[in-house]
Amino acid sequence: MSGAATAATAEATTFDVLDPADGSLVGTVPNATVEDALAAVEAAAAAGPAWAARAPRERSEVLLRAFELMRARRREIAELIVRENGKPLPDALGEVDYAAEFFRWYGEEAVRLNGTFATAPSGANRILVTRQPVGVCLLITPWNFPAAMATRKLGPALAAGCSAVLKPASDTPLTALLIGELLAEAGVPEGVVHVLPSRRSGAVADAVLDHSAVRKLSFTGSTEVGRALLASAARTVVNSSMELGGNAPFLVFADADLDAAVEGALVAKMRNVGEACTAANRFYVERPLARAFAERLAERMGALPIGPGLEDGVRVGPLINDAAIEKIEGLVGDALARGAEALLPGGRIDRPGCFYAPTVLNDVPAGSEILAEEIFGPVAPVVAFDREEEAIALANDTEYGLVSYVYTRDLARGLRVGEALDSGMIALNRGLVSDPAAPFGGVKQSGIGREGGHEGLLDYTESKYVAIGGAA
Repeated sequence: MSGAATAATAEATTFDVLDPADGSLVGTVPNATVEDALAAVEAAAAAGPAWAARAPRERSEVLLRAFELMRARRREIAELIVRENGKPLPDALGEVDYAAEFFRWYGEEAVRLNGTFATAPSGANRILVTRQPVGVCLLITPWNFPAAMATRKLGPALAAGCSAVLKPASDTPLTALLIGELLAEAGVPEGVVHVLPSRRSGAVADAVLDHSAVRKLSFTGSTEVGRALLASAARTVVNSSMELGGNAPFLVFADADLDAAVEGALVAKMRNVGEACTAANRFYVERPLARAFAERLAERMGALPIGPGLEDGVRVGPLINDAAIEKIEGLVGDALARGAEALLPGGRIDRPGCFYAPTVLNDVPAGSEILAEEIFGPVAPVVAFDREEEAIALANDTEYGLVSYVYTRDLARGLRVGEALDSGMIALNRGLVSDPAAPFGGVKQSGIGREGGHEGLLDYTESKYVAIGGAA
């Protein structure tokens, strides 16, 4: 079993991967069984100690080679992402660049996994704390960023000296399989990484989490699925990191630069056609600026070219499937029925594929489902507010707390509001918050733990404390 190939056996059935732009076949992959998953865990457990024993510099060089390979095959990887995910090519190229950076960042961080040494306050002993790899990891990634979510987990896991079983989303497994091949080419030893496509997600995850060798779960996806995985992980007390759903508020104060706020809103809303946990979900704009902001945003979103992601100039590709469109139609319909104004009607497009045109709703009433649910599509609901305290209360009125966006020329206000918002991340006068060098994660029901930055590396380690006597 190669370190970067699927662990599915010849007897396993297969499933097709379809292009959401036209329903055509992109590829066919093995549909791994529970037995395949357990075999992958056993192989990862056997290969893990030797990988952990490798010098940090050696693990670093492997990850840096993986970075170079991703950069060299940038266009190929991006085109594969477009075909199985649907996002426009510029977004896919941006994702490949972002994904590759996790290998470079953690290639650099692999040599910085430092412990501590101190004298106990009593003077009776010395305190030595070391960082050791947590062990075999189960990594479960979503379909919306099939490259970046894989590298954001594999990078720190490998840097820390862990082995891993990667379960990609069944809508987009081909990109993960290609990344696995690149890691093998970069020098990851056989058995250390296994990419396991499967439509038997629940059964596979449960079986893997019950295996005694598995000591880490990292999941990116919906809060609903995250809760179920945490319950499964609790059976064997598996160390868990969760990057879950979001309901990101986008706050625009009357003193904000309107042009900058609209451009930032366009990035925060339309990256990946709105199919991102960090996507701006609710736009709260101070009343003097609200109408102008909504109209300008509608104008910009309405001008974005729509079509298959590989066509020149396209900025709005298809959504992942029909179920995504049906959910959005329900949310928009509820808001309109409550009295929202459709500045940009948008809606489902009558053509092959899963296309939904950008939509802007103004004066969305309180209580509308679209303000409480993660939209995951190109729809922007706008609500006016009158006071800073009101904006903060509206923004925090959610069970989620992943990211919040704030636009104001007043730096003191921006920092004050940022501290008051219940979010793990704040984008101040920026429409993009993600960075491989920064800790990514949320509060409340948006997650547990952090990915990216040095914190992301520590999440794949355990602290070991040694009390040293006789050293006085």
